[in-house]
Amino acid sequence: MNPKIFITQRIPDSGPNLLKAYDLDYNCNDGVLPKEVLIKRLQGKNIVLCLLTDKMDEEVFDRCPDIKMVANYAVGYNNIDIEAAKKRGVIVTNTPGVLDQTTADLAFSLIMSVGRRILEADRYMRSKQFKAWEPMGFLGFDIYGATLGIIGMGRIGSEVARRGSKGFGMKILYTDSAERNDLDFDAEKVTLNELLKSSDFISIHVPLLESTKHLISADEFKIMKNTSYLINTSRGPVVDEKALYEALQNRDIAGAGLDVFEKEPEFYPGLETLENIVMVPHIGSASIQTRQKMSLLAAQNILDFIQGKEPRTKVIS
Repeated sequence: MNPKIFITQRIPDSGPNLLKAYDLDYNCNDGVLPKEVLIKRLQGKNIVLCLLTDKMDEEVFDRCPDIKMVANYAVGYNNIDIEAAKKRGVIVTNTPGVLDQTTADLAFSLIMSVGRRILEADRYMRSKQFKAWEPMGFLGFDIYGATLGIIGMGRIGSEVARRGSKGFGMKILYTDSAERNDLDFDAEKVTLNELLKSSDFISIHVPLLESTKHLISADEFKIMKNTSYLINTSRGPVVDEKALYEALQNRDIAGAGLDVFEKEPEFYPGLETLENIVMVPHIGSASIQTRQKMSLLAAQNILDFIQGKEPRTKVIS
């Protein structure tokens, strides 16, 4: 098999280097390709290594009938129409596992940053407003010993919980479709309402599905304590950003930390004006080592497919 491969955007070199012996068309530029350009570049291609910003929908599959495999450079694959791929016998893979620790680090960084008001204090210093130490200045919320609620105790959620439990003595509550009896730390499975009502910090780690869209909205913010913080490093539409803006503005909750956004790269107007939110541009997996591992895993899935093997992280076949 001598497949034609297209990589849609510049990624770390470990993956492209693994594939350069094949017929490789590599768009080694940054930035998302417009849909028509993507479709044009995919003509005659059998395999695409795409990013979560590339929408592989019914139209793309219809107009690019030679595609046999989509290797997604991400864990989540809501950018791919799975039913459309399945209907055409297109194999889809993703890159789970290799980014768990790095994304968990980022989630916990957001907990620390918003809980201890790090960005507010940084802006205060940079603007030269600091004149003297004040007993009431920038009072935050203790992380050590607080209650951490994990929505989705999967690979990444459990790593965030482990950091909280073992490193910061936090009480761990969680919601998940399954009971987790394999954890090496204490954690209590509860209902979502109980988690929202009891947690000081709430960290979201669920995939984007129809059932999880706006999982956290106005009703959920009313249940949360006004001293609690919401962290989202999963997918933006899991949180209703308009409802989040209103909850933050009204101080119904104390703060939020977001790595993902509902209409990425846009965010709900006004969020940028609030002091009690930390926003970062989808950098959960953004370490040198992890992005190289993701690149390598996506390429290795392609090699497995070319060589007639089962791709190691296949989503569907």
